[in-house]
Amino acid sequence: MGKKVTQVSMLFMLTGILFTVCLITSNLLGTKQISVGGITLTGGIIVFPITYILNDCVCEVWGYGKTRLLIWIGFLTNFLFVTLCALCDAIPGAPFWDNDAGFHAIFGLAPRIAFASFLAFLTGSFTNAYVMSRMKVQSQGRNFSARAILSTLFGESIDSLVFFPLAFYGVVPLSALPVMMFWQVVLKTAYEILVLPITIRVVAKVKQMEGVDTFDDNITYNIFHLSLKS
Repeated sequence: MGKKVTQVSMLFMLTGILFTVCLITSNLLGTKQISVGGITLTGGIIVFPITYILNDCVCEVWGYGKTRLLIWIGFLTNFLFVTLCALCDAIPGAPFWDNDAGFHAIFGLAPRIAFASFLAFLTGSFTNAYVMSRMKVQSQGRNFSARAILSTLFGESIDSLVFFPLAFYGVVPLSALPVMMFWQVVLKTAYEILVLPITIRVVAKVKQMEGVDTFDDNITYNIFHLSLKS
């Protein structure tokens, strides 16, 4: 426990793959508006909270440095996905293709929505990782449950505060924005709490398998400082 890891392990790689898959999937599902108990949400809520759970797991086991790397990998792969989708959407369909409207509705993400989504992801994810990292140092590794919940609450709050005004200001009634943001934060945090027993067991198992439990002492929280070191 506590040793420094300077290379990417198989478990970290698999976690990173799952993280990016969930992130890209949330963009696709987010094109559908769903209703849960009379509350209007985007379909991305089904999978997007998993990215915050994985963020917590990586930060708890491998530290802020590896989490920072994972966030940027997720951002870049998501940016590539959205860019390729936009390119394909812009290319005229074949004469016999009659589903342009359906394809555009799913893959033709508006620039405003894309920008809001990217910025919200970065600010929310880095906030989540920072809070998780600092709380672990201050608590000397205790109270993982509280740290996971509070870091998600902070991260999701920043995410919603950035995304909804940028994406929907002038599109939906101004009075509706705070309600949408509130329920997004509440439900995504509740998601974290619901699966917390599983998260605790997974984190404990990964620590055992990796032989790592990183504390972020004397590190830089500069989001642009990329390194394989924790």
